[in-house]
Amino acid sequence: MALDVKEHGPHIAIITMDNQAKRNALSRDDLRELGEAWLRLQEAPYRCLILTGAGEKSFCAGADLSGDLSAGPELSEIIYKGLLKYGAYRKPVIAAVNGDCAGGGVELLLSTDIRAAAPEARFGLPEVRWGVYPFGGAALRLRQQIGHVHAMELILTGQLIAADEAARIGLVNRVLPRDELMPWALRTAEAIAANSPAAVQAVKQQISATDDALNRPRETMEQALGDQVRASPDFAEGVAAFQEKRPARY
Repeated sequence: MALDVKEHGPHIAIITMDNQAKRNALSRDDLRELGEAWLRLQEAPYRCLILTGAGEKSFCAGADLSGDLSAGPELSEIIYKGLLKYGAYRKPVIAAVNGDCAGGGVELLLSTDIRAAAPEARFGLPEVRWGVYPFGGAALRLRQQIGHVHAMELILTGQLIAADEAARIGLVNRVLPRDELMPWALRTAEAIAANSPAAVQAVKQQISATDDALNRPRETMEQALGDQVRASPDFAEGVAAFQEKRPARY
């Protein structure tokens, strides 16, 4: 995947995920590249970051299930860094959701701070449909961010919801016409960048560190449950069904 990072003035960087042939899905190498980019951008002089996807169909379709599906400590670390799963991160991140946001795309969205979506965007966590545990933190962070009943409906049904519904339940701040999405993101980033960077980054660090303190102790169980699901016959059947573009038979 091409990960395009462009500067907008001295204080704002725009990160664009660009793998339109696969709906901006993230391979293991893509996650590694994204993790390295987050580290670089945190140390750069930018005051606000904007995350979006290329094209009009997809923000991020989640994990690329056509690639390496092996698991282990290395994968956990790659996911941890690439999705900004937890950890004390100092730079505010705005999401301009230009299209569908699913699976790991939603989990990446959960690490952003302010979000708007195009009307055509859809949101969902389809992992359970394919016999996959949501390794990227949705089982913990989604419930914290949008409440128990909304999170459970998304995670357990695996169904997609429309952008208006995502705004209603608080997954995104607002829905905007497509041609207004990036101008809104830039205006919001500029408003943040005009404030004291020391104060803004202290607030962001405290909030992200609190998230980390709440969720990191659950990481051992999260990994164990994920491994348990991967070892089940459901995982093999789910991945095969996904790749063969057919309903899974459990």
